[in-house]
Amino acid sequence: MDSIINLIFGIILVATALADMWVVFARDLMMLQQNSYRADRYWRWFSQSGESTNVGRILCCVALLFILVHHIPFFAGAAIAVIITGGQFVHLVRKKYKKPLVWTPRVRRICAVMWTLAVVIGLVAWLLLGLKGACGMLLAMLIISPILLIGANDILAPVEKRINKKYYDEAAAILASMPDLKIIGITGSYGKTSTKHYLHRILSEQFNTTMTPGSFNTTMGVIRTVREHLRPYDEVFIVEMGAKQLGDINEICDLVHPHAGIITAVGEQHLESFKTIENVQRTKFELADAIPADGFVVLNNDFPMVASREVKNTEALRYGVSSGRDTDFTASEVVYTPLGTTFTITGKGLPEPLILHTKLVGECNVSNLMAAVIVALRLGMCPDKIRYAVEQIEQVEHRLNMKRTPAGITIIDDAFNSNPAGSKMALEVLAMMRPGKRIIITPGMIELGDLQEKANEEFGRGISRCADVAIIVGHYNRDAIMEGLAGGGIPQENIHAVDSFADAQRLLQTLAVAGDTVLYENDLPDTFK
Repeated sequence: MDSIINLIFGIILVATALADMWVVFARDLMMLQQNSYRADRYWRWFSQSGESTNVGRILCCVALLFILVHHIPFFAGAAIAVIITGGQFVHLVRKKYKKPLVWTPRVRRICAVMWTLAVVIGLVAWLLLGLKGACGMLLAMLIISPILLIGANDILAPVEKRINKKYYDEAAAILASMPDLKIIGITGSYGKTSTKHYLHRILSEQFNTTMTPGSFNTTMGVIRTVREHLRPYDEVFIVEMGAKQLGDINEICDLVHPHAGIITAVGEQHLESFKTIENVQRTKFELADAIPADGFVVLNNDFPMVASREVKNTEALRYGVSSGRDTDFTASEVVYTPLGTTFTITGKGLPEPLILHTKLVGECNVSNLMAAVIVALRLGMCPDKIRYAVEQIEQVEHRLNMKRTPAGITIIDDAFNSNPAGSKMALEVLAMMRPGKRIIITPGMIELGDLQEKANEEFGRGISRCADVAIIVGHYNRDAIMEGLAGGGIPQENIHAVDSFADAQRLLQTLAVAGDTVLYENDLPDTFK
């Protein structure tokens, strides 16, 4: 009788463990995907996020202990393990992610290898150790699932390399077949995605133009764009170039061979991987170094690490907002209103000042528009077409996007990303919003390496000068921001710490009224807590 009961509970445990394994593997794959399938980046996240000792993993260790302890009946240990694995399955199935797993062919291949490894290990355990051993092994694999993940990724590395090489060659052949295509690269610590959108809208007034969509700013993202989006009749191809380490930009340039480029900023972003600001500068200027002598590069001199870097291999057009520091183009007379921004560009080759109006707000957007306008002028577009296109540009989602709710509350959505320069500009916009309360909701800034705490403390001081109410989300930067807020202009009762954006939204509903302005500054990805 006992053996039948053990068999029943064992089978139930195998079923719930396999179901749990499916969602655990999917979550592991999601995090590997968000870390660019790089084992080093995945392990860095794994060690820093507390994932190695999360509640699910600890409870699976407890379940494994109950299975292995001899003086506890197997069916009792199995029942406890069923409750634990079943509970974790329900929790992970119901959990919502900001950037869920995308089931690409690569993800499917890794998942298939993971399951092959798991099934083989489980069957061997069953044959050698029986049902109890198989159940114990399934629980163990739930605990060490990241090892299975990275093992599968490593096994497939040669396959992925061959597949990527095939796609690379196809993209290179397509580009080679379009010798008249003008390719414009855009990179920078921040501002590159917005600048890409603005440039695409302006150039589309005169040229057939394609840009890399979304955040397709890696080599493989560019390859996919060339193969799937580039049209034979295109005249301009705008390529966003992202980087997290030295050589990333150079790799993209070796594929597309840009004729022109824009460097929007060199700042303290991704310092966890770059280590130093000098490495950030070297990487971003890989774009400038790749431009041929008959091309040109547009450089934002408002950033010292851009202004101080010489460019001798091609024409360099430098710009700035108000500073005028050794610039060829300058934006001045910047005026913000509820209807947008008006500003004036003066500079090289302009017979008269170019007065522009845009729906966008914030100095960062003026700067990004300037870079796009300079390229358009250099490609021969007339000021009237540029002026019209700038007037029509819509705000890029989650990048200082301003809108008004039916309840009369103004929302400034700057949730895509945050950095010291961008957050400062967002706070300056918030400070100008009158009348009504100025409310900020933020988890702070990430990927700043050794400057993380200092930058978020300074961010807190900025909040104390520009906001009336502060809602700090999560624990990752809470202490540093609170330190910056201490002794500032915000009363203590108007400073709130919450665990999640859902909690922040619930609190906001009790605080905000018509006439108030709410700034959403940054929205941490799933890899941060």
